Amino acid sequence: MKVLVSVKRVVDYNVKVSPKADNSGVNLNNLKMSLNPFCEIAVEEAVRLKEKGIVEEIVVVSIGPQEAQEQIRAALAIGADRGILVKVESDTELQPLAVAKCLKEVFHREQPNLVLMGKQSIDGDNNQTGQMFAALANLPQGTFASELSVNPTHVTVTREVDGGFQTLQLTLPAVITSDLRLNEPRYASLPNIMQAKKKPIDETTPKELNVDSSPRFSIVSVDFPPERQEGVKVSSVDELLEKLKNEAKVI
Repeated sequence: MKVLVSVKRVVDYNVKVSPKADNSGVNLNNLKMSLNPFCEIAVEEAVRLKEKGIVEEIVVVSIGPQEAQEQIRAALAIGADRGILVKVESDTELQPLAVAKCLKEVFHREQPNLVLMGKQSIDGDNNQTGQMFAALANLPQGTFASELSVNPTHVTVTREVDGGFQTLQLTLPAVITSDLRLNEPRYASLPNIMQAKKKPIDETTPKELNVDSSPRFSIVSVDFPPERQEGVKVSSVDELLEKLKNEAKVI
């Protein structure tokens, strides 16, 4: 069984971001970039399936600038076998639909039995790419997976929903997007990091995949959220109700 895992280069979750001076987007200059945490969970799950003898090969794909090789290498150090970089210019704005189209073409070339993805990236927070890709490739999908069981023909997915859990059985090939509780990714050891430098990474472009990656929407403005006003203490329920009614006007 072959597994395809998509990964994304994002600003490290420990870094505080700020808008550009003209409010046209987020200022990414000189910021630490990392592997998207949800994508890292997807890679870890693929490696665990390989350790169980269910998966033979793990292919990692990323759509992004040349620097995204760093995140592919990070996935290779966790245990993936080879990588694919769909390279775009560093100033190119990649939107979920364009990424989904690129993944569709890579899927058709690689013919994996299973596709694992993070449920969303922590920069755009769109939670769209997995669903769009599954629809374009006409594949069954299980989103927000918190538990996974795979056999040669089917995958059983437990997903969190409002008020409990839902269990789905999907016919392979299928698309699974990972939630936080699916697993806890391991730390890559130094020998594995060194070994990852020798693993192959193939490169292609959206143009070579016959994909139109032009944006379908534009960002009007990016700014800090408004500062919250200080709270006040009230001495009684009557005073609270009075303020909610006459000042906050919520009742």
